[in-house]
Amino acid sequence: MSERIVRLDEGPSVDFGGLGVCWKLGGALSQNRFSIVHHPIAPHALAAPLHRHHREDEFSYVVEGTLGALLGEQAVEAEAGCWVLKPRNEWHTFWNPRDTPCLIIEVISPAGFEEYFREVAESWGDLDQFQRINAAYALDMDFDSVPRLCQRFGLTFPRL
Repeated sequence: MSERIVRLDEGPSVDFGGLGVCWKLGGALSQNRFSIVHHPIAPHALAAPLHRHHREDEFSYVVEGTLGALLGEQAVEAEAGCWVLKPRNEWHTFWNPRDTPCLIIEVISPAGFEEYFREVAESWGDLDQFQRINAAYALDMDFDSVPRLCQRFGLTFPRL
C-alpha cells in the first residue's frame, strides 16, 4: 500500500463475526475532513445495533451485493453502484439481506470515527468497555434493537 494507491485487498482489517472493517484512508490524509473504511458484510448479517452518530455523517457505496438499511423509520435496499446516506443524529443500522457477500465503501466525515473500530476490536468481549467507547465517540447504541431487527429482517448478529 502506498500513500497514493490503495488496493482493494490491502490494509489492516478485523472481522467482528459478520461485519468486517478494512482501513483504507485515515483522516491524516484528508486533513481530518474524511476517512474511508471498507465493510465486508456476511450473508444475512446485521452489521450493528440501531445507532446514531452525533458527530459524523456516513456515506456507504455498495461495491458488490445488496445493502439493507434502516434509516430512521425507512427500510431500504441498495444494489451495487448505489450510495446510502446516513446523516448524523439519525437512528440507523445496516445489514446484508442476501445469501451472497456484500461489500461497501464507507466514507466517514469528519474523520476520526475510523479509530472507533480499532478500539472496539481491542476490547472485544468487554461490554462495559464497549459502552465507554461508544460514549467517547458520541455514539448512541440501542442494544435492545438487535433481536427485533434480526427477527424483522431474518438476520444474525454475533455476541460481544
